[in-house]
Amino acid sequence: MPRRRDAGSIAAVYGAGQDRYLELIRRFPLRRLQSEADLDAAIAVVNELIDQDALTPPEDDYLDILSDLVEEYEDVHHPMDPVSDADMLRFLIENKALTQAAVATGTGIAESTISEVLAGKRTLNRTQIGKLAAYFKVEPGAFGFGE
Repeated sequence: MPRRRDAGSIAAVYGAGQDRYLELIRRFPLRRLQSEADLDAAIAVVNELIDQDALTPPEDDYLDILSDLVEEYEDVHHPMDPVSDADMLRFLIENKALTQAAVATGTGIAESTISEVLAGKRTLNRTQIGKLAAYFKVEPGAFGFGE
């Protein structure tokens, strides 16, 4: 009588791709990171995977879980201070080598509003955050909603 595959087994999920998944697991097991050395090794694997043109389903699943483990470790051991709307907007403008006028034209937000946000005199509202996020192709959560 042939053996039935468990629907949750690696072979059932990945078929022929199971070898790649197991190779990644052997290289860096998916477990809670315990040290900076673990973090460095995990980031090296993450970077290797994201540098590929395309990921196989096993690689994509592995990367998803490993990224969560890296984020969990960094949240505890390397917490980041919140970034103000002004600092985030300034970073995005400088990173893209844009002017305030170009951002105003591209987003439909008044240039005076952008100037006031950068000067710390004003915070962004949700509509402005949405426009800026779409313009810069970032998640709206990159802005602190006035924090």
